Amino acid sequence: MTTHEVFNQPPPLVDYDVSADAALLAGVAREGAPWAVGDLHRLGKLAGTAEPQRWADEANRHEPRLITHDRYGHRVDEVEFHPSWHSLMTVAVGEGLAGAAWASDKPGAHVARAAGLFVWSQVEAGHSCPISMTYAVIPALRANSDLSDIYEPLLTSKAYDPGLRTPSTKQGLLAGMGMTEKQGGSDVRANTTVAKPAGDGTYRLTGHKWFTSAPMCDLFLVLAQTDKGLSCFLVPRVLPNGERNVFRIQRLKDKLGNRSNASSEPEFDNTTAWLVGEEGRGVRTIIEMVAMTRLDCVTGSASGMRAALNQAIHHARHRKAFGKLLIDQPAMRNVLADLAIESEAATVLAMRLAGAVDRDEQAFKRLAIAVGKFWVCKRQPVVVGEALECLGGNGYVEESGMPRLYRDAPLNSIWEGSGNVQALDVLRTLSREPDSLDALLAEVTGVDKRIDTAVAGLRKIQPEEGQARRIVGRMAVLLQAALLARHAPTEVSDAFLATRLGGDWGHTFGTLPAAADTAAILERAAPA
Repeated sequence: MTTHEVFNQPPPLVDYDVSADAALLAGVAREGAPWAVGDLHRLGKLAGTAEPQRWADEANRHEPRLITHDRYGHRVDEVEFHPSWHSLMTVAVGEGLAGAAWASDKPGAHVARAAGLFVWSQVEAGHSCPISMTYAVIPALRANSDLSDIYEPLLTSKAYDPGLRTPSTKQGLLAGMGMTEKQGGSDVRANTTVAKPAGDGTYRLTGHKWFTSAPMCDLFLVLAQTDKGLSCFLVPRVLPNGERNVFRIQRLKDKLGNRSNASSEPEFDNTTAWLVGEEGRGVRTIIEMVAMTRLDCVTGSASGMRAALNQAIHHARHRKAFGKLLIDQPAMRNVLADLAIESEAATVLAMRLAGAVDRDEQAFKRLAIAVGKFWVCKRQPVVVGEALECLGGNGYVEESGMPRLYRDAPLNSIWEGSGNVQALDVLRTLSREPDSLDALLAEVTGVDKRIDTAVAGLRKIQPEEGQARRIVGRMAVLLQAALLARHAPTEVSDAFLATRLGGDWGHTFGTLPAAADTAAILERAAPA
């Protein structure tokens, strides 16, 4: 029976502190939330235990189920989730990862919240969708003070209270958004959903949305056309009088990843809605929500990179090949160190952007969030793919959790505007708000001569659509390089600048130059 002895297999990565991440903790303190470190460690220790990992697996294996009618034939349009989904949501809302930061008077509240999202999303990314939208809806909803006064106290609550009931009777609310339609996608001005005044201060919506996630949220911001143009509306699932609003879920999307989260196609038919913001200026209103969800895209992608890196390093520390542990093999060390550098660059940028929200750095965040969203979200799939390969066949089986990380990886680059949308948005910002470029360049210049040289090269690129991705990618790398040069250990920043800016790098991970201190980089990055 000796052939059945199991050896040379790593133990599960469990009972560790997910928040024990040097780049993350330094960023939290630097960006204004040192008071949050204790709570972050508490959440990190929970995230590293077996039970939340089981919740993550079950929430994805037992996908949401659409229930259009009850047993008597009444239309209900509800989505049923596995109990593990609710367990994940309970922790996320209870830890203040939804709207609570907007109600906090603590300095650095948004940094603390972003760090918590970074940690908890490493357990499971799908449920962060309604968490993110609830966080993001509040600045947009404030365009209608009457609605904000009613709903904001419940959107900022730390109580997870699922189920469709009269909003005022619940302990906490969740929010979503309905923007895209089948004929338009990112071109929301092509929307055909129509809103007509009802004569009582409300509107009635008719139309079909193409991709509306988390349909069991309590309320949604929705774009629809009025006589004055595209406008933003609040659509609650249950009206203040307790009646169900018309929100007919035609189907749930069968998605590549993000499978724990329900994404739907709702139809509106004389659906009651309230105007948010100025009529005809719907994009301007809802962009406040979009900006905050884009911030969470950066944070979520940085989180997914870190989760994959943790698994790769853990595997390499326990698996032997050709007489040595994988982590002691020079080729593998180079790969892991390269991944660690990419992960830290994403993390430090996410924390800097959250700090800009706390300090309301309007010029900087208007440009930098779009730049970060474009770049970090595009790096996630290649980082996760390389980390999966570090596990070999062990990483290709579902039990490892790596396939779920890989399926989830492309989403953030698509959600809230794909790469071209982000890049073109940056060009528009450069044209309309030149002070935003000044703010970004002030962040990167005077830090390192290599960065200054690269900034000079950036200025030579023509700001035209065909060069948009090139410009934005360069901006992102410059921003990451400056942040690392200021705040990371020399071995990390030097390796990043030599490769990402200096060109001493191949076309794959694991091509750091021989001078790179891979031992120090990995010691810093290894999960505790």
